[in-house]
Amino acid sequence: MAGKVLVVDDDAGVQRLLQQTLRAEGYEVVLATEAAEALRLWQSESPSLLLLDATLPGVDGYDVAARIRGAETAGKHVPIIMLTSDRDVSQKVRALRAGADDYLVKPFHPAELLARMKALIARFAAGESLVGRPPMGRVHAYYGAKGGVGTTTIAINTAIALHSLDRSVVLVDGNLQFGDHRVFMDLANDRKSIVDAVNAPTMDSDLLKGVLQTHESGVDLLLAPPSPESADLVTPAHMHEILRVLASMYDYVVVDIDKRLDEINLMVLDVAETIFAVMTADLSCLKNVRLVLGTMGHLGYASGKLKLVLNRSNAYTGINVKSAEGALRQPIEYQIVNEYRGAISALNTGAPFMAAKADSVLGRSVMDFARDIDKAPAVSLAQLQPGTAR
Repeated sequence: MAGKVLVVDDDAGVQRLLQQTLRAEGYEVVLATEAAEALRLWQSESPSLLLLDATLPGVDGYDVAARIRGAETAGKHVPIIMLTSDRDVSQKVRALRAGADDYLVKPFHPAELLARMKALIARFAAGESLVGRPPMGRVHAYYGAKGGVGTTTIAINTAIALHSLDRSVVLVDGNLQFGDHRVFMDLANDRKSIVDAVNAPTMDSDLLKGVLQTHESGVDLLLAPPSPESADLVTPAHMHEILRVLASMYDYVVVDIDKRLDEINLMVLDVAETIFAVMTADLSCLKNVRLVLGTMGHLGYASGKLKLVLNRSNAYTGINVKSAEGALRQPIEYQIVNEYRGAISALNTGAPFMAAKADSVLGRSVMDFARDIDKAPAVSLAQLQPGTAR
C-alpha cells in the first residue's frame, strides 16, 4: 500500500472519483462526509494524508483542519490538502492559516493531486524515518563569485545528489529578493515560502515542516519570498534561527545565496561549516574571487572553510586551472564539467538534471562532487546555538 488517505467530502460524486483515482495508485481510502466523522476517523485510522473539502455541512473544513492541528501531539503532523471550488486568494490564505499544507481548486487534474500528495507524504514520512539516527546537521553555503557562474544550478543539483546518497537534505533559497528555485524546479508561485515561517510567533521544527515544500526528487525546499518587497520581512535573526532548527532536522542544509555581502548573507557565511565559492575561469571572475578571498580573510574564517568550485572546467577560456590557482594563491578543490546544452535544457524545463538525467556527463560530475563532500569530516556547529546571530 502507498498509504492511507482520509477523504472528507459530502459530494458522493467527488468521493467516488477520488476513491477510484487513489485506489488505482495503491492507496487505502477511508471516507467521511462531515466534520465529526472526519475527526473520529483521523484519530482511529491514523491516515497518511487528509483530502479535506472546505465546505462541509455544519462545521466546515477550515475548522476541522484547525481542530486537528490543535489536537496533534508533539512530533506528529498529518498532511492536509484542502479542496475547494473557491478561487478567491483570501480563502486560500484562510486554509493555510487553519493548518492546511496545500490547497487545490476544483476541478483539478488527478495527476496534479497525486503529485502534491506524494510530495507531502514523502516529506513527513522522511522526518519519521530519521528517528534513531541523529541528523548530521551540516550547513553548506553556495556563493557565486559573480552572477551567471551557475551557483544556483550547482546548489540545486548537489542537494539532489546528496539525497541520492541516502542523506536527508533541505535546500534553502537564500536569494531572498530574486530567488530562482521556483523556476528552476518548476514550482508555482503560490507555494509557501520563508515568509510564512518568519510571520509565525515561534520557530520550531513543526512550523518549518508545514512551510517546507518537497520536490519530486525527495529534497525538501525552503523557498524565497514570492515577491522582492516581501524579502524585507526576513531578518538576520530569522535566518539564523531557521538554519539552527533545520540543522537539527537534516543531514545537510544547502543554502544558495547571492553575491551581496549584506547582513543576512554574512550571517549565513558565519554559521556555514563550509562555503563553496563557485567560479569560472575568466578574468572578471578571478578578480572577484580574489576580493572574496580577501574578505574571508578579514572576517577571520578558519583556513579551509572556503572551498573553490570551478564550474564549466572544460570550457575553453584561455586560462587553465594551474594558472587560475597561481593567480588566486589557493587551490581549486572541485571541478564541474561543462555541458551547456544539458544545463540550459534543465533550466528551461524546470527539471534539474540530477533528477532527470543523473547519468549524463554533467550528472556524473556533480555526483562525484557530492560524494567528495559527503566524505569530508563534519565541523562542530557551535556557532548555530541560539542567541549568536549577527
